[in-house]
Amino acid sequence: MENQTSTNKEKSVLTKGDLNKSWLLWWLFAETNHSFERMQGVSFGLSLMPALKKLYTKKEDFISSLKIHMQFFNTSANWGALIPGITLAMEEQKSRGLEVPDEAIIGTKTGLMGALAGVGDTIDWGMWLPIIFSLFIPVAKQGNGIAGILPVLIFMVVTLIESYFLFHLGYKSGMASVEKVLSGGAVNKLINGASVMGLFMMGGLAASYVKVTTPLKIVTGVKTLAVQKNILDAIAPGILPLIVVVSVYFYLDKVDKNITRVMLLLIVICLVLGGFGILS
Repeated sequence: MENQTSTNKEKSVLTKGDLNKSWLLWWLFAETNHSFERMQGVSFGLSLMPALKKLYTKKEDFISSLKIHMQFFNTSANWGALIPGITLAMEEQKSRGLEVPDEAIIGTKTGLMGALAGVGDTIDWGMWLPIIFSLFIPVAKQGNGIAGILPVLIFMVVTLIESYFLFHLGYKSGMASVEKVLSGGAVNKLINGASVMGLFMMGGLAASYVKVTTPLKIVTGVKTLAVQKNILDAIAPGILPLIVVVSVYFYLDKVDKNITRVMLLLIVICLVLGGFGILS
């Protein structure tokens, strides 16, 4: 066993420095070269280029391999770092003369990119980001400018560590082990758990920081009813903030996904309804 391990190490062409360079290129450029034709394909090819030059000394072999990795590709920038790691392991085996067909490499990339995109987007944007921002919202309400900087820096560090670990995990594990993990039930549980946690966080943030009330009153011959206190709060405390959050969600989902226009629309609505004394 020791002899076999030693032989594998001797055959290894890519050093840790080569892997780190490919990972850094992926981390820096994964989201910077999008196009409708290739999406992240250019970034994927760029990240592998230095390693492929080392693996394939013949120019035609290098060009042929690079063309494969310039094709359409799209996944989570952080969790998707598994894929270039796995791809480099496969390309290294191929460069040694092992029978690793191009179809297998393309199929692996295509098969994993959708699954990892679902996992990555759920955990990074549905769990990490709401948790980090929720920790600094009270600080921001106090007028401390650091709350506008630290959450971004913390999120960057978290995703950087995440991406680095997953890239090297992909290279070390190879194709088979990652596919085994993805085909099991653990990933679905992870996605569902992260989704539920993200929903709890967003619900808590909405209830705590979206403030919408109405000063309207209904005057009858017997008594005066405050719409907010006597009617809305009796139905469900915080129902107006809930209506606002749900309305914004459906507007973004069904009408217009432009967040800037939604914010401007909310400002106009608040100014108009506040001016007429309907909302406060």
